[in-house]
Amino acid sequence: MILLQIIFTNVGNPHALGQKPLTFPRQVVALCQAPFLLDDPNVELVFPADAIARAKHYLSLTSGGLGAYSDAHGIPGIRKEVSEFIERRDGYPSDPEHIFLTGGASIGVMQILNCIIRGELDGILVPVPQYPLYSATISLLGGSLVPYYLEETANWGLDIVNLRQSVAQARSQGITVRAMVIINPGNPTGQCLSEANLKEVLQFCYQNNLVLLGDEVYQQNIYQDERPFISARKVLMDMGGNISKELQLVSFHTVSKGYWGECGQRGGYFEMTNIPPKTAEEIYKVTCTSHSPNVPGQIFLGLMVNPPKPGDISYERFVRESKGILESLRRRAQIVTDGFNSCRNVICNFTEGAMYSFPQIRLPPKAIEAAKNAGKVPDVFYCLKLLEATGISTVPGSGFGQKEGVFHLRTTILPAEEDMPAIMASFKKFNDDFMKQYEDYGGYLRM
Repeated sequence: MILLQIIFTNVGNPHALGQKPLTFPRQVVALCQAPFLLDDPNVELVFPADAIARAKHYLSLTSGGLGAYSDAHGIPGIRKEVSEFIERRDGYPSDPEHIFLTGGASIGVMQILNCIIRGELDGILVPVPQYPLYSATISLLGGSLVPYYLEETANWGLDIVNLRQSVAQARSQGITVRAMVIINPGNPTGQCLSEANLKEVLQFCYQNNLVLLGDEVYQQNIYQDERPFISARKVLMDMGGNISKELQLVSFHTVSKGYWGECGQRGGYFEMTNIPPKTAEEIYKVTCTSHSPNVPGQIFLGLMVNPPKPGDISYERFVRESKGILESLRRRAQIVTDGFNSCRNVICNFTEGAMYSFPQIRLPPKAIEAAKNAGKVPDVFYCLKLLEATGISTVPGSGFGQKEGVFHLRTTILPAEEDMPAIMASFKKFNDDFMKQYEDYGGYLRM
């Protein structure tokens, strides 16, 4: 029996696939976790002076070090750093009192949905394909997921006509649609929303009295220059007029993605825009049930939004490390896209952002029949065969939602760059053999 090495491309978990942590934030948090090191006369022989200074700064913000609770919506000094980051990014002031630090962005999403959903007749517009956090949380809270389908042939673009149809259908069933989710850049689809698309979304939410939830956790992961990341908040503020003062928006970010990849540290935030004070008070009460966000995660977040600056001792190393990660991810995005598109009956849009590729697998009828006989969903059947033959672990597209009769899989672009050609060659061989086994003579042709 041949034992295969399992290649875990099923989860966006960069460090588990070999990405090295950035040096500076780890140095700062190490000193915060072991503050007695700051009293060691040899500390400057091991840690750079700017890391020492930042550790002292963060410790001074806590009420008793990393082992003590913080305020329920985060350490005020770090919330201020987040607000300054948002102001630099968007060009508009941000109020620290409107920022809540969380144990990862997922916790923030769950807290906000908990405040929106009252019962099964409350609906949340969610893109399909979608990150399962949303479908699972909506189900857990007893609400109704209202799907709107992204258009694969338009590079997973968002169609306002489809949005209107989704809302109309939900309302015909007695559902009150209360909020809309966008994931930008997309998970699992990897697309970046254009400024024009974001304006359409904002106008749609304003006209339909919807809260917009902007999942922007991949905003650092951009692999092309034509469509850079632009936040929903910036577009909203640029629009001016009543909409910029009245549309309710909640935006999410995290240390788990980008070039940081610190998934296990659990640091994130959400920012509220135009949320009424009474509603903000209720949201604060919800966060109080968790006592305190993870304090080390808050410090990682502070370091992400306020990294070393030009002239700092650690600046050049930090830039070298972060640029190296992002440039490699850009190359890997191209390797994966090209690899999938070289395969028979596989069609893949370019991964513009995020960490994933979401190819369509055009399964032959005989493969679909074989899956049915095995009691499996067709794309689950394909992904299990892939795992058994190659050790490559992926997620079937049915786990994210997809149009009827269309099949996908999601893979990350996170394995080491030097391993990518071999992984894609292994996939291609499996796919060729699979299609040969299940196709009739002639089979499908490449589109």
